Amino acid sequence: MAEKDRLSAVGQEQALDIERIKRRLDMLDHRLDDIDSMVTAVAERVMKQPISFIITCPHCGKSMEIAVMGSEKPRR
Repeated sequence: MAEKDRLSAVGQEQALDIERIKRRLDMLDHRLDDIDSMVTAVAERVMKQPISFIITCPHCGKSMEIAVMGSEKPRR
């Protein structure tokens, strides 16, 4: 009888662990969807108008400009 109770407790603990893993995977999936939406919005915006980045080298202090230009909306 004690063996059955122990196995039952182990099974319940495993079920709780599986539920936690499922919740974490769902949260990760939602975060990845949000990131995908943001990256898509930025890509669409860049493709509609020019954008430039000015980056300064931390070692020599020299500045460089990177320009990204596009004229079409990216296709999926």
